[in-house]
Amino acid sequence: MSEVKAWRNGVITAYAGSGLVFASWVSRLPAIKDDLGLTPGTVGLLLLCMSFGSIISVGASGLVVLRLGSKLTTRLGSLIQGTGVIIIGLGVTVFANPLVVGSGLVIVGLGTGSWNAASNIEGAAVERALGRHIMPRLHGSFSIGTVVGAALGAGAAAINLPVAIHLGAMAVLVMTAVWIGAGHYQADKRSSDAYLVSLGTGDSSAEGSSAKLDGKAKIAAAWKDPRTLLLGVLVLGMGLAEGAAGDWVALALVDGYGSEQELGAIGYGIFVSAMTIGRFGGTVVLDKYGRVVVLRASAATAILGLGLFVFAPNQQIALASLVLWGLGSALAFPVAMSAASDDPAQAAARVSVVSTVGYGAFLGGPPLLGLLAEHVGVLHSLLAVLAMLVAAFFLTPVVRRPKYLDAVGVNPATAKVDV
Repeated sequence: MSEVKAWRNGVITAYAGSGLVFASWVSRLPAIKDDLGLTPGTVGLLLLCMSFGSIISVGASGLVVLRLGSKLTTRLGSLIQGTGVIIIGLGVTVFANPLVVGSGLVIVGLGTGSWNAASNIEGAAVERALGRHIMPRLHGSFSIGTVVGAALGAGAAAINLPVAIHLGAMAVLVMTAVWIGAGHYQADKRSSDAYLVSLGTGDSSAEGSSAKLDGKAKIAAAWKDPRTLLLGVLVLGMGLAEGAAGDWVALALVDGYGSEQELGAIGYGIFVSAMTIGRFGGTVVLDKYGRVVVLRASAATAILGLGLFVFAPNQQIALASLVLWGLGSALAFPVAMSAASDDPAQAAARVSVVSTVGYGAFLGGPPLLGLLAEHVGVLHSLLAVLAMLVAAFFLTPVVRRPKYLDAVGVNPATAKVDV
């Protein structure tokens, strides 16, 4: 059990480290903007650089993990992301060149996608080893990391610490911690064992090599698997609710309800706090009631919260509705990652597919809402998100564990992989 706890702690380190390094550079955006003399539009273009790298990385994550394993993928991802963060700092403080900063953001995105996919695979494997839900708390650890990173960033800004020194220190800290923590990962071995069991052999040489060589076939099969695609659509709807909140809640409060800018920022803080609480508390209700019931209740709560936010008679009720919206959005992504990883031998391929669709919602959905808002206003553009949440509500049964993995006498970690 101590070995599994060390494994769990290593995965927690990866999630928290990802949040810490992300919030570190995001919290210095005002300094980056001022030091380089950028306009808000130019800042938006820089952020698209990271989105570009992330989309490439997420799309390739399945093949990368199948080829390298989740342990090495996590380590390399943290090194790549850390290098990108260091380049961002140098681009601001040393070179004062937006192109250098943009290249650093592309590298950050390239490191982030595969690293996150590998973390989800490891997290689901830890769940199977522990026999209880922990994925929401792992994602909650990312949220805690962002809070700590934002606080440290605020402190660095308060003392006028150069961006390069701040980001360099955070990058080295996270790269070191994740490299050490990933040393306890076990999903690679366990998924290989599951593959060998499915073949009815204990030979880890030829079959193990074959498992690595047919990565493209596994990815192709995952894109054709109905359950995996439905999980992706579920994450698309619920993920859009989370991503839209991050980009549009503050502006919707200001434009839609005439709130002060400070209240808009407080509104987003309420949403994030509620979502973090939901993730840490969600493991208890998941263990008691199961995925389908909890996720259905979550989707209904998010629908109620978002509906109240759009149609609230005043800003006080709108602020209160953000609690429901945040709680309802908390569990979908981690639960979907667990569901995609139910079959450990197919986890890398299926997680990459669900992640690709889900991150598409995070990265592409909010900008599309901006285009819609040009015609109907920011507040009413969120009705498109509400429609996606309703679709997600009806898709919640897809997170149920497949029956073929419940065969009598078959351990979930070594279930037969041929569906």
